[in-house]
Amino acid sequence: MSKSPPSPPQILLSKRANVFYLEHARVMVKDDRVIYLTEFKGGVDRAFNIPDRNTAFLLLGKGTSITDGAARKLAESGVIIGFCGSGGSPLLSAVDVVFLPPQSEYRPTEYMQNWMGIWTDDAKRLDAAKFFLNRRLDITLDAWDCDPELRKVGAQISDVLERDFRSKIKRATDTGQLLSAEGTWAKELYATLARAFKLDDFAREEGRKSRDGVPAIINSFLDHGNYIAYGYAAVALYALGISFAMPLLHGKTRRGALVFDVADLVKDATVMPLAFSMGTQRAKDQDFRNALTESMQKAGVVDTMIETIKQTFEKAR
Repeated sequence: MSKSPPSPPQILLSKRANVFYLEHARVMVKDDRVIYLTEFKGGVDRAFNIPDRNTAFLLLGKGTSITDGAARKLAESGVIIGFCGSGGSPLLSAVDVVFLPPQSEYRPTEYMQNWMGIWTDDAKRLDAAKFFLNRRLDITLDAWDCDPELRKVGAQISDVLERDFRSKIKRATDTGQLLSAEGTWAKELYATLARAFKLDDFAREEGRKSRDGVPAIINSFLDHGNYIAYGYAAVALYALGISFAMPLLHGKTRRGALVFDVADLVKDATVMPLAFSMGTQRAKDQDFRNALTESMQKAGVVDTMIETIKQTFEKAR
């Protein structure tokens, strides 16, 4: 009696190559493959494959639907499904959770247990917050040094700014002092990019809807890109089984606060420079979103987030 061939080994979520964001599409199974259908001119449907075993997460935007068969097959492959608004933000859901995580009674609990050990100890939680901020600084320095667009316009993080931020992190005795240092760091980065791209009138304004100038476009890209970073952070936390509600820096009363902490690891490195670069070119939202997703994929941001969390456990021992 012949045996069925063994299933191919699963690719770790952090190592998977694909992230999909779909609008006005139907996700379904055909010939044992997950596909999505989009309507082209003349009302003709075109089908595209979703390589489920090599996909980290699938975001479904406006006008999308998914069959139970597709949801089942994606769950078997460990793909996280999310529901969102136009452009990938904000993240939405008809129930309390944002994502539909693949279900398994064998999902690891060690990461949540380790996180609880850090979160309930004030000293360990402060040390973990400092570690996150130092990692954020290191990730940003590496990314800016390797960014050809930033080199072309002469955007550099000064040694003085780096030393000042590290010093404030080291000296901080509570979360409030860390948040103050983080705020100063972020303002200096905005100022550095504004000078490099010759934008004397730039000011960071969250939620700005006007599209009548380059600063407004950049602010829109920053908001949009931050939401995408939140999606990546949520995926990393779901993969490890850690609750959103146990942050290091952001307010303890905000259910998704840890998502913001994790997303901050990469926002300065990826979202901020690209928002300025493409904003000055007056790029379209779709072009910015595509470029940011590609940049994050190349940088391996999910892997970076997961590894940083695991390193936090090591330092806390």
